Amino acid sequence: MAKLNVLDLEGKEKEKFDISDEIVTLKANDELIHQEVRRYLATGRAGTHKTKGRSEVSGGGRKPWRQKGTGNARAGSNRSPLWRHGGVTFGPTPRDYSFKLNKKVIRKSRLIALSEKFNEKRILVVDSFDFDQPKTKRAYEILGNFEVTGKKVLLVLDDINTGTAKSFRNIPEVKIVSARGLVTYDILVADYLMFTKKALTDFTKGLTNERS
Repeated sequence: MAKLNVLDLEGKEKEKFDISDEIVTLKANDELIHQEVRRYLATGRAGTHKTKGRSEVSGGGRKPWRQKGTGNARAGSNRSPLWRHGGVTFGPTPRDYSFKLNKKVIRKSRLIALSEKFNEKRILVVDSFDFDQPKTKRAYEILGNFEVTGKKVLLVLDDINTGTAKSFRNIPEVKIVSARGLVTYDILVADYLMFTKKALTDFTKGLTNERS
């Protein structure tokens, strides 16, 4: 079984954390990762774009000029898509871009993404944080202790309604999520994952205990 160092807030090793071989031995699967990232991004699309068709624009109601004898091309309505201020042909309408993936695919994509970060040695495990109240200066000091200042850090907490979350949320490079809310996309775009010991326990337990 693979191990991760559990560090204190000074960046010094405190103990070891056992991580399942199921996580660290997975092979890369770009197609599976692509499917899950595409699903996640599609779910976030608003889909509120809208143009008016010829039945929705103002005007019309009568023929602009008689059919013959004017020298002009035939025209039946000034709402035609050919006319200025006319309706749009096959324009976008509100729609839902989201689509479903098999739960096994979503689960495995998270395992693969986590495995990649483990093999790149970009997972940090903190025993716990000591924020009784928000203090951004202290948060910066902790990032400096772990030598990740200025890097994209995904901070995974077991509880995001704490002084810890409020201390880190003002730092632009840090994104805060709960163990339950961690997704493949967030894992991939982060330079480093920083877990509390409890959050990593909850996350790995949730992944490895699901039916496969």
